[in-house]
Amino acid sequence: MFDKYPKKRGALPPEYEVIYARHYKENRLGLTKVSSLAKKMEAWMHRKVARDVAGATGTVPTLEIGAGPLNHLEFEKNTKPYDIVEPFRESFGSSPALSSVRNVYSDISEVPRGQIYARIISIATLEHVEDLPRMIASAGLLLREGGHLRAGIPSEGTLLWKLGWKLTTGREFKKRYGLDYGVIMRHDHINTAAEIEEVLQFFFRSVRCDVFGLARSFSFYRFYDCFMPEIGKCRAYLEKCAI
Repeated sequence: MFDKYPKKRGALPPEYEVIYARHYKENRLGLTKVSSLAKKMEAWMHRKVARDVAGATGTVPTLEIGAGPLNHLEFEKNTKPYDIVEPFRESFGSSPALSSVRNVYSDISEVPRGQIYARIISIATLEHVEDLPRMIASAGLLLREGGHLRAGIPSEGTLLWKLGWKLTTGREFKKRYGLDYGVIMRHDHINTAAEIEEVLQFFFRSVRCDVFGLARSFSFYRFYDCFMPEIGKCRAYLEKCAI
């Protein structure tokens, strides 16, 4: 079923490589006029993911996959303990929010055996993951009984999403650098929203989807709340990966 994984991301052309880190930081933090607008729209995903802990007290063990510059923590200021998976430490190294993080892992496989979470969350990350089934299967085994995987993603692969970035970030990028933003998008977003949903539905018995738009096929973003992981499938897939 998942023979196309792990996917392999090719190298960016040299003219893109020299500006990529700067562009990534500006985009995630909303430091340009257009990325600031995009950040306000993306707040929908952050709010949906954090809704289950609004007003929560006590401990709610949480793992965030793809924490980037830790910009989600402003939506979950009281969520503790809070661990993250983020391979690019330079993305959060200077963030004052780092003091709210208990453990930092470069890969989900580094999470110690026996560590479990009430919540595993992700915002605008799953579309980037080369071995998405391994990531989701691993997450399923890290959830305690009754735990949820909550993820926000762009509706990659749909017309509205493509028009959205072409008319905003794409135009700004072209004006600033004289380059085609589509090259960045094809490099970064290697999983479509439909592919992500397929993987989630394979490893979880209950998958609920909300959209920022009219329907899955006509939306900017999607939110998934996944419950009851298929433990047997998760273990079998990870064992297959280890062979």
